[in-house]
Amino acid sequence: MMVGLIKAKCPRCRRGDIFASPTYSFSGQKMHDRCSHCNLYYEREPGYWYVAMFVSYALNVAEMVTFAVGLHTLTGSNSPWLYVCVLLGVIFILSPFNYRYSRVILLYWLTPGLHYEPGRALDKPVQTQQDQNDN
Repeated sequence: MMVGLIKAKCPRCRRGDIFASPTYSFSGQKMHDRCSHCNLYYEREPGYWYVAMFVSYALNVAEMVTFAVGLHTLTGSNSPWLYVCVLLGVIFILSPFNYRYSRVILLYWLTPGLHYEPGRALDKPVQTQQDQNDN
């Protein structure tokens, strides 16, 4: 499961890519609407990606606390300007990572009813009644 999550693969078949572009690119983060392998529609309902903002916020808080503790351990400084500058730089550098993986975490762990189905990982995915209704 972790390999599919790290590579941002479809949570249902773990074969199709969720994103059309790399994490850090000048063209921005482009997401596929559907899985190229099993045809899963990623946006489960209107407004589905708003929940990813909360996941991204949690990732930001965890990163800031980690870097602040690490910075204090390495430098021992009490200067607020050092912390503000370093943490803003870290947030800026990690924002594409947080955008991508907040959506991947939402799909993999926080979406009820969306689970890995080994039958869909085959070269010719198994068609279910639900897939036929989606098309």
